[in-house]
Amino acid sequence: MPLQQLLADLLGDIHQPAILWQALAIVLCVAVGWGLARLMHRSWLHNREHTGLIGLGMGSFSRVLPPLLIFGLLVTTRAVMARYQSVHLLDVAVPLSSSLAVIRTVFYLLRRVFARRGQLGEALQTFEKIFALVVWLGVALHITGVLPDVIRIFDNTFLPVGKHKISLADLVEGIVSIVVLMMLAMWAGAALEERLMKVERMHSSLKVVLARMSRAVLILVAVLFSLSLAGLDLTVLSVFGGALGVGLGLGMQRIASNYVSGFIILLERSLTIGDPITIDKYSGKVARINTRYTVLRSTDGTQTLLPNEMLITGVVLNQSSTNRNVRAVTKLTVSYDSDLSVVMPLLEAQPKGVPRVLEAPAPNVLLNAFAADGYELEVGFWLGDPENGQGGPISDVNKKIYALVESGQIKLGHPSIDTRLLDAHITSVVARTPNMGESQ
Repeated sequence: MPLQQLLADLLGDIHQPAILWQALAIVLCVAVGWGLARLMHRSWLHNREHTGLIGLGMGSFSRVLPPLLIFGLLVTTRAVMARYQSVHLLDVAVPLSSSLAVIRTVFYLLRRVFARRGQLGEALQTFEKIFALVVWLGVALHITGVLPDVIRIFDNTFLPVGKHKISLADLVEGIVSIVVLMMLAMWAGAALEERLMKVERMHSSLKVVLARMSRAVLILVAVLFSLSLAGLDLTVLSVFGGALGVGLGLGMQRIASNYVSGFIILLERSLTIGDPITIDKYSGKVARINTRYTVLRSTDGTQTLLPNEMLITGVVLNQSSTNRNVRAVTKLTVSYDSDLSVVMPLLEAQPKGVPRVLEAPAPNVLLNAFAADGYELEVGFWLGDPENGQGGPISDVNKKIYALVESGQIKLGHPSIDTRLLDAHITSVVARTPNMGESQ
C-alpha cells in the first residue's frame, strides 16, 4: 500500500541525517516565505503610488502571498535536495503547502468578488468551509496514494444525459473548470472596475459602461472557454440562443428594455451619479446607475429603485444637468398697515449669511398677490447644492424672519371678519312669517 510505503520511508529516514536536513529546509522555507511576504507588504505600505496589479497584489493579497512563497520555496528546495538524498518528508510538505496556497487564493478571489465591502455572508462562509474540506480531503487522498483509485472509479462511472453518457470524472472536471474560470473572470472584472473608478479624467457614466461591458465580456469568454474544456459542443448553444431570443420577444420585453435603457443612459451621459433629479413623484440624488435600474436616494435617506425605462420614456427634471443652482422660496403675508418700501428690503437681507445660500444670484422679494389678510410676499434665494435638500436653509431663513416678527419690525397679516347683526330686520322678517300650523 502507498500509505504503508510512505510511513516506512519516513521511519527509515528518522535514523539518517537526511530527515534533519529536510526538517531544517522546511523551517527555513517557512521563515523565509513569511519574511519575504512581510517585507513586500511593508514596502508597499511605504510606497503608496503602486497601482494596478502591484497595488492589488500587495494590498489585499497579503494573506495569500506567504503560502504561495512557501510553496515555491519548498518545490525548489525539494528539486535541489532530491539530487543528493531522499526527500520523503518534503514529499508530504509540498502538497500540504500547495493546498494551503490554493485555499487562501480561492478565499481571496471569493471575497474580492462577493464581499468587497468586508461583509461576509453565511453562504460565502459555508462555501469556504466546504471548499477547504474538499481540498484537504484531496490532499489526504494524494498523500495516502488513494487518489488514483478514486480517479479511476470516477472515469468508469457513467451518467446518462439524454442519448449520451458522460463520465463522472468529465462532469466534475467541467464543473471545476466552470467555477474556476467564472471566479477568475468575476475577480478580473471587479479589479478592472476599481481601476476604472480611480481614473479622474474619465466621465463617471463612461466608467460604469466600461466596467459593466468588460465584466459581461469576461464572464461570456469564461463560460465559452470552460464549456470547450469540458468537451461540450458549442454548436448546441445556437439552440439555446434561439430559445432565449423567443423568450425575450414574448415575456422579457420590459427587462430587455430596462437593460437597453441603462446602456443608453450611460452612453449619452444624460444622468450621472450625484445628480439631483425628479421624475413623476420621486425626487432625490442618483446614487448608482445599474444596467437594469437606477438607485435614487432622497434627502430622508430612503432609496428608490427606478427602472431605467422610466428615465428614458418619462420626463426627468435634472436640477444639475446644465446649472446646479436651484431657487428656494418661503412665503408670508404681512399686514396692510405695513410699509412695503421698508418691509421688502428687510426681508431681502434675511437669507444673506445663511449657510448654503449663494450670494449671487442675490436673494429677492416679490409681491405675489393682494390677499384677503394682507400683502402676500415671496422671499426667494438660491442654493448651489440641491442634492442636500432645501429644508435646512428654508428653516434658517424662517427663523430669522420670526425674529423680526418678535421684535415688531414686521407685522403679519391676520384674518379680519366684519360681523353685523341687524335685530330690527330679523324681527320684521319673523313677524311676516306665517304660522304653518294655523294655515293648515
